[in-house]
Amino acid sequence: MQNYASLQETHEPDEEGGVLVHVAEPSRARWNHIEDLDSFFSRMYQYHQRHGLYCMLLQEVLELIQFVFIVVLTAYVFHGINYPVLFKDVPPPTNATKVTLHDVVLPFGECVSNFSALTWIALIIAIIVWILKLIRGVYHFFHFWDIKQFYNTALKIEDGELDNLTWHEVQTKVRTVQIEQQMCIHKRELSELDIYHRILRQQNYLVAMVNKRLLPPRLKVPFLGEVVYWTSGLRLNIQLLFFWSPWSPFEHPWHLREEYKKPNLRHDLANQFGKHILWLALANLVFAPIIFLWQILYAFFSYAAIIRKEPSLLAVRRWSLYGRLYLRHFNELEHELQARLTRAHRPASKYLAAFTSPLGTIISENIGFYATSFLAVLVGLSIIDEDVLTVEHVLTIMTFLTVAVAVLRSLAPDETTSSDLEDLLTKVVLHTHYLPTDWVGQAHTARVRKEFEQLFQYGFVSLLETILSPLLTPYILWRHIYPRAIEIVDFFRNFTVSVVGVGDVCSFAQMDVRKHGNPEWHEEEISVPDQYSQCEDGKVELSLVHFKCTNPSWKPPDSVQAFVKNVQNQSSMIASLSNQDPTRMDESLGAWRIGEPCSDGALGASVMLRRSAEYHTSRMWTNEGISPISIRDMALNATYLHSIHSNRTENRVRNTAQETTPLLSNR
Repeated sequence: MQNYASLQETHEPDEEGGVLVHVAEPSRARWNHIEDLDSFFSRMYQYHQRHGLYCMLLQEVLELIQFVFIVVLTAYVFHGINYPVLFKDVPPPTNATKVTLHDVVLPFGECVSNFSALTWIALIIAIIVWILKLIRGVYHFFHFWDIKQFYNTALKIEDGELDNLTWHEVQTKVRTVQIEQQMCIHKRELSELDIYHRILRQQNYLVAMVNKRLLPPRLKVPFLGEVVYWTSGLRLNIQLLFFWSPWSPFEHPWHLREEYKKPNLRHDLANQFGKHILWLALANLVFAPIIFLWQILYAFFSYAAIIRKEPSLLAVRRWSLYGRLYLRHFNELEHELQARLTRAHRPASKYLAAFTSPLGTIISENIGFYATSFLAVLVGLSIIDEDVLTVEHVLTIMTFLTVAVAVLRSLAPDETTSSDLEDLLTKVVLHTHYLPTDWVGQAHTARVRKEFEQLFQYGFVSLLETILSPLLTPYILWRHIYPRAIEIVDFFRNFTVSVVGVGDVCSFAQMDVRKHGNPEWHEEEISVPDQYSQCEDGKVELSLVHFKCTNPSWKPPDSVQAFVKNVQNQSSMIASLSNQDPTRMDESLGAWRIGEPCSDGALGASVMLRRSAEYHTSRMWTNEGISPISIRDMALNATYLHSIHSNRTENRVRNTAQETTPLLSNR
């Protein structure tokens, strides 16, 4: 809870009688010295993104009602329906010729009397969970009521104006209020990066761990090979383990425990941390059956209508939770990431759709023909006589055939999609900005497709992972997280730095290319202590230029200023050349590939970027707070950095080959 100062009073003289009148005015000074700025800024961001207090309150209330609805409906499905009468195994109690709802649905009292001991246990647990959710909702209400007062009083923003303001405009107002009110007493002014650090402190650690391959676990699954496993349930357990629990490495949201900063305690801390992992795995194992049942029920009630009306939606691809974490920049807010991945969705879909299996296509077309034929016959008979639908299992068969036809149709190759896989993957990378080194020049291979599908998966795969998560999470914690306890302890010690006015943050999130950069992403030689300190895939370099494009008024530290200016200047030169010679641009359009040196093809890339930017409407500006020009500039920066990396890698390989090739003696 924030520490608030008392309301100030102003004294205004009465012009007629000379009497001082005390007029109490709401003061913005009540937000002076906020102890937990992490939570305050995070709630402030959520308040803006979720459209104000009343929308948030309505969502909380409806979620509570939805929980009660699912519990009651499930109880009635198991104990409140007279199935023998419904399936006409026995005649209705009224001996009527037609079965009515009154005959099938039992009264509430009779339904409750049918409850078994297991049902009562499940119901008691559901009531406890509902009460906890209610308490959480009330807790959130009081905190967000305070955020509402901050918006209305300190920022002078009414709830009705939230949708008309971008987050960056709100952030600018917050920085002004900081100068006036000193919400943070350790610094007079807060930079854009300070605010991002506060909101994304935990997220930056997770992004760094993914980059260093500490997370997520990789499973060896028979017939599937290596599978990256990262679900919302596992993510919740990891956050509880790392940040939220009383035994987590973080003593406060902004402070790492002092013992974790001491190298001589690493083994003791690893043993202690490992025990916490095992206890958490045991707790997950105990509650797994209940959570698993809830996941099944929630998925059934949520997707039943979708499967019946639009089953093909389950075959639509979406960015996986792992993909969102792998492709995320350091210091990138959720709405910025979502906008970037939304732009990449169409080219990513086209890239995977371009892969065709001749054998699979032939089989799916023939199976689809048989399924469509049977479905057409059943539909035709039901049109002639609707009594056909009353025949046993006919509706079930028709539903199954409809789903099968939709799935098989989604597997058919798209004849309108380009077959140039390198070009398609390049268009994806222009928005995602990241490309593993071993993907360069391998876009046509099954290996790259399989790895890309880990980032961009089918909807039904995500649904299946969510349902199975309660059963798999205990095993994952025990077999994959527990053995890496000492590596996790070392990571927090080695990659945590203290920043004045912010607290302890992940050092990678400082985006210091001199400390954590990769030499192969720089034109000039830089000295990095060792490979352990380097970020992979140019994460620090790309994150730095992305943050600058997202926050143009931000002033980078002197240590990285030259790098940022060089990237911007080189990208501007590419853009200016393309603007001067439109004919040359069109000829080179599509010639550039990620991983190739930046030559004429880069002009084509710049055209592609500019056209892509022009495609987006002003709605993008309103929702994301980033102009199309900034989007284009970031894509150009990514193009330039990938070209540097390609050149440096190519030179390194060439030099290595020359050093290892024996000289032939002259004859």
